[in-house]
Amino acid sequence: MTKIKHFLAVAALVWSLGSCSKVEYTKVDKPAYLRVFNDFNTKIGVENKDEQKPFMCMLIDPKFDENGVPVGAAIKGDFLDKRDRYAPPYPSHIGSSTSKRNPEYPGKENVPAGPVLNGFDLSSWAQIPSGKHRIIFYYRPMNEIPFFELEPAIRKNVVVDTTLELGVEEIYTMHVMQTDFKTKSRGIIVRKENFHLLPLSDSMVYVNFYNYSADGFWNANRSEKSDNFEDGVMRYGIRDDVNIWMSLCKPGGWTTLPGYRYAYLGQMKRSIGNGVAPYYSFPLFADTASNRITTDIWQRFTLLVPGLDPEKNPYGDRDYDPDGQYGLLALYGNGTRQNFERGGLFLPSMIVNIHSGTYNPRSFATVNTIEVVNGTAYLTTIQRRYPKPVY
Repeated sequence: MTKIKHFLAVAALVWSLGSCSKVEYTKVDKPAYLRVFNDFNTKIGVENKDEQKPFMCMLIDPKFDENGVPVGAAIKGDFLDKRDRYAPPYPSHIGSSTSKRNPEYPGKENVPAGPVLNGFDLSSWAQIPSGKHRIIFYYRPMNEIPFFELEPAIRKNVVVDTTLELGVEEIYTMHVMQTDFKTKSRGIIVRKENFHLLPLSDSMVYVNFYNYSADGFWNANRSEKSDNFEDGVMRYGIRDDVNIWMSLCKPGGWTTLPGYRYAYLGQMKRSIGNGVAPYYSFPLFADTASNRITTDIWQRFTLLVPGLDPEKNPYGDRDYDPDGQYGLLALYGNGTRQNFERGGLFLPSMIVNIHSGTYNPRSFATVNTIEVVNGTAYLTTIQRRYPKPVY
């Protein structure tokens, strides 16, 4: 596991790119904590080949020359590519040098990281000064030239421009995305998280759900969408209003724990708003046969339009186009596809098993968010601190 160093608040860091310093990261007094995802996952093909590829640079409080070209910024998040399906509970991208591609911010950026706040590890969030900020995302070419070294004309291709007020020691998750599938309009969601303020138990696993799909995606013509086998039966999108049913299963097949076969959780409604969805939970050791040190259960979420019974689901797992009425998420082990689940979109388990203390492995409960965007689901996992391994 790669862990990022938490910089002390009194430390100063100057980040230089190329031959000149364009961005200075200095002492962060009264910080806010920010994490940014690029949710553009729309199909680029012959019919829309002139659309910009979703590769971006984020500038916070940019500075401009007399021609309106950005020449500096208080904070820069460059090479922001489409997000990965899984955002693990530790900064997995820092130190990676094979490519400048950054599937999130801060990701590979060497910036002051968030602390442990109320027991939650915020090292995947960046510290930025609280207060009012102008934030602009720009399209940029898919090369490895730093943004401020690109030709001036290229540095004016704005994706979205907004101004935000960020509170002291508040935690924000930002999404830049397509908001309307037909008009190709773009926007930003800034979700002020509340998991660190809730009375959450160490013995429970928590998850909430969002549908951030663009308006009009699910009922658009299939030819306009990506036919991605890995997205399973929901790859052409799901309806704007679905029910969530959870099953907890043993490895190796479709064997559910007593009391956890199609347990109803609630509804997920498509929304391009900043609100925080409620968390649902289940016991870390829901399998009463476990030794209460490790558990190998996996999670299966069935998404169905209201009125459909999961026990009488008319759409089989091999149905490639259930007209947006059925989606299936299988959170199994390391997230690899299993033969017994044909139609599921696979993500890693929400239960983290890791060497801790004298146990190798030991299971830990987490706080999770699942976001559905245009037929693809993404998992973000947040973990509390755990005892270090004893060898």
